[in-house]
Amino acid sequence: MTSDRFPQAEQMAHESMERNLREQAMAIWPLEASLYDRYGLTDKAQILDVGCGTGEIAARLARRFTGARVVGVDLLEQHLVLARKRYTDLAEHIEFQVGDAYALEFADNSFDLTLNRHMLQSVPHPELIIRELVRLTRPGGWIHLLVEDYGMIHAPTVQKNVDRLWHDGVLPYGKATGTDLRIGRHAYQILRGLPVRNISIDYLTIDTLGAPRDAFAGIMTAWRDGYAPAIAENSDLDINDVIALFDSLIGSIRDENEYVVWHVPIASAQKT
Repeated sequence: MTSDRFPQAEQMAHESMERNLREQAMAIWPLEASLYDRYGLTDKAQILDVGCGTGEIAARLARRFTGARVVGVDLLEQHLVLARKRYTDLAEHIEFQVGDAYALEFADNSFDLTLNRHMLQSVPHPELIIRELVRLTRPGGWIHLLVEDYGMIHAPTVQKNVDRLWHDGVLPYGKATGTDLRIGRHAYQILRGLPVRNISIDYLTIDTLGAPRDAFAGIMTAWRDGYAPAIAENSDLDINDVIALFDSLIGSIRDENEYVVWHVPIASAQKT
């Protein structure tokens, strides 16, 4: 399934991704949910979730904005099958369909809110997908992006220098696959070149003081399980190094005497 436009498709299809999406929602949604209130959505809002995965956030939005129509789009049918089974109670409000984020089959100005979460770091030329989201947003509507940045995860280095995982492993992997694993710090510049206004960058602080430690550790465990071989194949770290560094990070998250923080950027803008 891997292609030039979706070089991480194999990792996205790995069984660990379903765990990852579930744990990310548990850790992040409580901090992210209130941001959607500023978009002025009504119960008749049209919402598009691009890269919706197993539907975790699409379902939460449907429950938060009762009566809204939510369309979830993902490249992987296997994720959408899970979403349809899991949220049968919301079938009147949510539609899940396969789609290519670079060229979605919707008319211009179709949605009051378009969102993309945890995806832009996994594809080349993320600016093309952001442009596509802007195209689909009605004038006055909003674009909401959760844009990961692997320079914004910090952990103790007493046992192992976990920074090596990101600098010597993950970032070279991004370079090898043509993906921007620091897209979080570049989203503002991309949005500045598009027909939008009221650009905001907010940071969600996912840390071991506020987030459930089990969920936080579960995210990193899923990353390890899905990505360790690919990181090792595309960096100077061998597979044992990659796993050991992930395990050190996971151990720090679970240790009540240690502190770990993940700053998660949210970029939003209103279409002109």
